[in-house]
Amino acid sequence: MAQVDFTERQLTLKLVYYGPPLSGKTSNLRALHGAVDKLNRGRLMTLDTRDDRTLFFDLLPIFFRASNFSFRIKVYTVPGQPVHEATRKVVLAGADGVVFVADSDPDQAAANRLSWQNLLGNLDSLGLSRLPVVVQYNKRDLPRAVTLDQADRFGDPDRKLVEASAMQGIGVVTTFFELVGRTWDSLDRDLKLAERLGIDSVSFRSALTEHVGVTEPDRIPG
Repeated sequence: MAQVDFTERQLTLKLVYYGPPLSGKTSNLRALHGAVDKLNRGRLMTLDTRDDRTLFFDLLPIFFRASNFSFRIKVYTVPGQPVHEATRKVVLAGADGVVFVADSDPDQAAANRLSWQNLLGNLDSLGLSRLPVVVQYNKRDLPRAVTLDQADRFGDPDRKLVEASAMQGIGVVTTFFELVGRTWDSLDRDLKLAERLGIDSVSFRSALTEHVGVTEPDRIPG
C-alpha cells in the first residue's frame, strides 16, 4: 500500500518491473532514468552478474511537487532467475503497481507464462492480488517477434498490451505512464486521494509529465 502522510502532505508510490530473465526489465529502468529530468531523479543503482543479468534490483526515485504535496515514486526491478525467488518476493512486498515485461521472442513464450504464474502466486501470497498490472511486450524490433494477435494475454482476451523496444527507449515512457495512471486510479478508489489532496488524476499525470520526458518514437522500427 502507498505510504501516505496527509499531515506532512507526502505520498510515496512503489512500482515494480517483473518478468522472465533477460526480458528487458533493467533496460526499461535505464531508459526511463534517462528520460527523467536530472534535477528530479535519484541515482540508478544496479547490481549485475558477469553475464549482465540483474541480480538484485534497481532503484529509481522520482521527486516532484504538485498542489503543495510532495510525491516520490520508487521503481524497482526483480531478478528473473528462479533461484532468486526469495528476492523477488521481498522486492514485490508493498508494491502499488506492477509492469510485467514479456519477451516478444516466440521461443520465450513458456518462460513468459512461467514468470506470469510466479507473479500471480507471489501477489496472492502477499495479499496484493488486486494490484494493477500492465503487460508490456518488449523487443518488438526482433525480426520474428510474436504478433500481438498471437501473443499470450495471460488469461484475459481483452487485456491491453503495450509494445516496447526498451534498448532503443521505445514504449518505455508509455508503459510507465500507463502503470502510473492505473495505480493512481486504484489508490484513489481506496484512499480518496483526489478528495483529500485536491489533486485529480489529470492533475497528477500533468505534474508528472513536467518531470519525465514524454517524447519518443511512435512506432517500432523494422
